[in-house]
Amino acid sequence: VQLVESGGGLAQPGGSLRLSCAASGFTFSSYGMSWARQAPGKGPEWVAGIVSDGTNTYYADSVMGRFTISRDNAKNTLYLQLNSLKPEDTALYYCAKPKKAGKVVTSIHEYDYWGQGTQVTVSS
Repeated sequence: VQLVESGGGLAQPGGSLRLSCAASGFTFSSYGMSWARQAPGKGPEWVAGIVSDGTNTYYADSVMGRFTISRDNAKNTLYLQLNSLKPEDTALYYCAKPKKAGKVVTSIHEYDYWGQGTQVTVSS
């Protein structure tokens, strides 16, 4: 299993970024996938999840209405659109594969593979 994130960078408050995660080594289209993040000095936080066929999405309260998760099963790629960014969104963002195929889970302990992460920094 390999998960490779990209698209992070420096954004101003109110700005936008689009993260991508290229997945390989497993049947991507069978798994609900998620994004998580870890800010400096804090534990990992589940951010957003999407079911295997992309028809349902779920978000943490902290990002609801600002972030959008999506996927392209033909390309084995997961996306996260970050809009209206805030300084508190600064973190290392990871895509994650759950231990079991099926529904989205919000507990980070239910995920067994993570990418290397992509840094998002929001600052003026």
